[in-house]
Order: sequence, then C-alpha cells, then structure tokens
Amino acid sequence: MPLSSLSMFCRSLGTMLDSGVPLLKALSVISKQQRSDNARRILENVHDELRKGSDLATALRQHGTWFPELLTDMVSVAEQTGSLPEVLAGLASHYENLERVKRMFLGAIAWPVIQLIAAVFIIAGMILVMGWVSQSQPGQTSFDPLGFGLKGPVGALIWLSYCFGSAIAFGVIYFLLIRGFRQASFVHGLMLKIPVVGHCMRSFAIARFSWAYALTQQAGMEIKPSLESAFKATGNGAFAAASPMVIAMVMEGEEFVDAVAATGLFPRQFIEMVRVGESSGTVPETLQRLSPQFEDDARRSLAALTMMLGGAVWMFVAAMIIFLIFRLAMFYVNMINNAANGQF
Repeated sequence: MPLSSLSMFCRSLGTMLDSGVPLLKALSVISKQQRSDNARRILENVHDELRKGSDLATALRQHGTWFPELLTDMVSVAEQTGSLPEVLAGLASHYENLERVKRMFLGAIAWPVIQLIAAVFIIAGMILVMGWVSQSQPGQTSFDPLGFGLKGPVGALIWLSYCFGSAIAFGVIYFLLIRGFRQASFVHGLMLKIPVVGHCMRSFAIARFSWAYALTQQAGMEIKPSLESAFKATGNGAFAAASPMVIAMVMEGEEFVDAVAATGLFPRQFIEMVRVGESSGTVPETLQRLSPQFEDDARRSLAALTMMLGGAVWMFVAAMIIFLIFRLAMFYVNMINNAANGQF
C-alpha cells in the first residue's frame, strides 16, 4: 500500500474510532473514499471479514504484504489493550514522516538526474549525427565522440544500452540481493560504512527503532514482540539481523541498554541517554523523546547526501562535456595536420 494511502487510512480510521464511530461503519466510509479500485476492493474484503467475526489485525494479515507487518502487529496489540485510536494516530504520523522524507529526497535529486539523462541522450545524438555525416561524405574521416568506435544509429543504441542497462542491472542486482537471496543485512551493513550515506541510514533506522519500541511498549506489547517490531520498523537489514541477539540477551536477564550496545549499531550518545532512562524506568518515554532528534539528524544527513549526489552528477556531466570538447578539438587539429601534410 502506498505510504500516502497508508497514512490516510490510519489517520481517518483512528479519528473516526476516537469520535465513537463503530469500526465497521468507519471501514465502510474509508473504503468508499479510495481512488484506487484495488485499495477499495481490499478494504471491502477487510470489512467483510470483520462482519464474519474476525478481528481487524487478522483481517489485515489476510491480504499479504499489502499492509505492512508493523501495522498489523501494532493493530493486534492495540485491539487487545483498547488503544486502537491512539496507535493508529501514531502509525499515521510515522507513515506521513516517511512520505515527507521520500518526497524531500526525490525533489532534491530530480534535477541532477534529469541533467544526467539529458547528457546521455545528447551524446547519443552526437554519435548518431556524426555517423550520418560520415556516411554522407565517403572518404572523410569520421568523428568518434567517445573514442569507443560507436558511430551511427547502432552506436547510439549501444551507448544508450550501456548507460541505462547498467542502471537497470544495478537495481536488479540490489533487489535480488535484498529480496531474492535475503542478504539485506550484508548489503545494508556495507552501506552503513559509507560516509554520509551510512550516517543517514543509521539515523533513520535509530529514529524508527525508537519510535516503534516506545509505541509498542506504551501499547502494552510484551518485550520480545516489541523488540522484533522495533527492529523490523527500522527498514534496515543490518539492524533487523541484530534482533535475535538483542532479544536473547534481554530474555536472559541482561539490561536492555547493554543488549542494544552489544550490536555496535547505536552511537554512544544514544546508549548513554537510554542508560539514564533505564535507571529511572522510563525507557519508552526516553526513546519517544529521542526519536524526533534522530529524525532531524537524519534529515540533515539526507540533505547532505542529496547535495553530495547532486554534486557528483554535476561533476560527471561537466567532465563529460570537457572530454567531448577536447575530443572535438583534437579531431579538427588532426584534420588540419593531415591536410597540411598532404599539401607538402
């Protein structure tokens, strides 16, 4: 389910339940408000399951991955503790924040990416035009813009295939590693070591962990499923892989802060603040206060990351333009030298 639809679903359902609207009536109203036929159909199926006697969490789980696991887990606990409106409001804020961050990143990186794509097509156009020129003037030396022997329509297609094929291949490999071979912990662990990128990923993961753990504890969830949900909420494979170790240590009687520190994923500042909260018995409240701070830190890191990526794209495009200028200059210099040698 798209993030915008998720946040709207949680916000609307939570508001109506808090106002005293029955669950069946609230779901019926929300399903009719959906613009997507698929979303409308799924919510109608959830409504039908509730009429048959199922609880909301069970009805949501029957639709596979359409509803996030965090949502279904939180709804299950909220139904048991009678805090469904409050939990839905917290989930709505969570998904709204994720959507806001996603838009910020895409908005910042969109223009450099457009420029990069334009540069790729301009070079393809040069390869195509110079190939036509050489064909129309037999015997004349043709200009090879890149020096790779790419000329004419075939050369232009090969260039475009290399550029866009490499990007698609990278995305497919990443997807296979994360989903197909379940190597998210390895891939995300490597990415956490990259300057700027790693700091941004870590800050977002800690902010989500803090929010989810605080919310699940305040909703009355037991410690084991609470930790599982919190680590899953990070959306980071390296953090999720640390969940079994932390749970095992906590269940064996270790302090929560010591178990978290043993992962090596959380910064010293976070550990010390949580240690103070644990000594006073206010870990959920401490994490709830820390979550916005790490979200702000993550946004600053994301802004730095987008600036870095934008700068990298600018530098690549500039280097490409300079390279083509020198290639074109050397081509004409060689033509002049060849003509001069022929005259003498």
